[in-house]
Amino acid sequence: MVAAKKLNLFDVTMIVVSLVIGMGIFRTPVNVAKAVDTPFIFFAAWIAGGLIALCGALTYAEIGSRLPVTGGYYKVFSYAYHPSIAFGVNCLILVSNAASLAAVALVGGEYITGILMPASKDAVWLRSIANAQQIQTIQITIAIAAIIIFYGVNLLGLKMSARTQNVLTIVKIIMILLLITPLLFAQQTTPAVAVTNTTSPVFTEYLKAFGIGLVAISFTYGGYQQTINFGAEVSNPKKILPRGIFFGIFIIIALYLIINYAYVKVIGFEELKTSKNIAAIMASKIFGVNAERVLSVLLFFSVLAYVNVLLMSNPRVMAAMSDDKILPESFRKRNIRTDVLTTSLSVFAALCVLIVFWAKEFDTILSFSIFLDCFGMILSAGSIFILRKRTAHLNDSGIYIMKLYPILPLVFIAAYTFVAISLLITQTSLCLIGLAVLAGFIGIYFAVQYFKKKNNDGN
Repeated sequence: MVAAKKLNLFDVTMIVVSLVIGMGIFRTPVNVAKAVDTPFIFFAAWIAGGLIALCGALTYAEIGSRLPVTGGYYKVFSYAYHPSIAFGVNCLILVSNAASLAAVALVGGEYITGILMPASKDAVWLRSIANAQQIQTIQITIAIAAIIIFYGVNLLGLKMSARTQNVLTIVKIIMILLLITPLLFAQQTTPAVAVTNTTSPVFTEYLKAFGIGLVAISFTYGGYQQTINFGAEVSNPKKILPRGIFFGIFIIIALYLIINYAYVKVIGFEELKTSKNIAAIMASKIFGVNAERVLSVLLFFSVLAYVNVLLMSNPRVMAAMSDDKILPESFRKRNIRTDVLTTSLSVFAALCVLIVFWAKEFDTILSFSIFLDCFGMILSAGSIFILRKRTAHLNDSGIYIMKLYPILPLVFIAAYTFVAISLLITQTSLCLIGLAVLAGFIGIYFAVQYFKKKNNDGN
């Protein structure tokens, strides 16, 4: 028998980088800058976010080693908790993924709108309610069009989706290099710090601002939790897995700090707070308006690829839930000709469009998505305490066992609890909707189980 190919150090490092670096870095620095008063807190929040991601990634690496199953991030909930929690949280994650797709589609809408209507970047022009509504309508239309187009592509099969994955990686690299390049040419013309308040904020205000900043940063650093799916595929996991995760997170932190430094230097910290299509603005300041247009188009193609990837992957999660009889049987049925999960794909695409219509703005979707994610992050990371007890017999089998336990998972759980509380304070109505959605899913689970039992008793 030929041994299965195992992932080496480079493989694991690249997987971590690929899972994390997405579209957030081209938009969320604006949200972080709005939340904080100084560049020092701005950069401190990005470093803190990276360290939290490291704690989380190492925690998930051990979870993946102890529960090496396909779709581990889904399976861990049913293994460690009650099936109702598995159903409720995983449905919540699907809603959160749909919200993330909607948010990224709106980012693409912002960049393309900047090309179609240059006046949309004029803060004075946007003070008119009619003008602001017009721009918002265009952005929503572009976002929904992107979802519908790639819904159609996915209905045709997987070939197009697989090809766009390669394009996504190339576009990401080009975008990041273009964002860093201005550092070689730019002279800082805008002060990095503008003092607008002579009184020093009290500690609670700093803490509140830090929490709001971490909301956007959490979105940008997200993705590493999927390392949970690779625990059994790593060569010499005790050494390779932690090193790969450490190097991957280190690369990500370094890239994010360099990119954010470029934003602050080229755009200026105060101007960054009121900007949206920041990548295009940087290109325009250094290379002119044509470069801004090219960068905007490149970013929009990257958005389309991201939309395509989520439309391709999430229906498969729904099919897996259907295999476990959590969702109806129709969610795992495939089209005979194209092998497409038509029902799952259609439901997920419709959910994405619905969220775009409901939230309308990136900032709203961002807060809603991260609040939903907090439940999944806290509960999935918390499963390590249960898994360590139930799988103690694996300790000497070569699996990865994190050092500094239980400090790392506790830091991670505390950080996401802090983010959730920060959102609950600042975005109460959105968070209550999220709690209602979770309660609704758990209620659906118990209702379905009740009717199943009733039918079985009747037979």
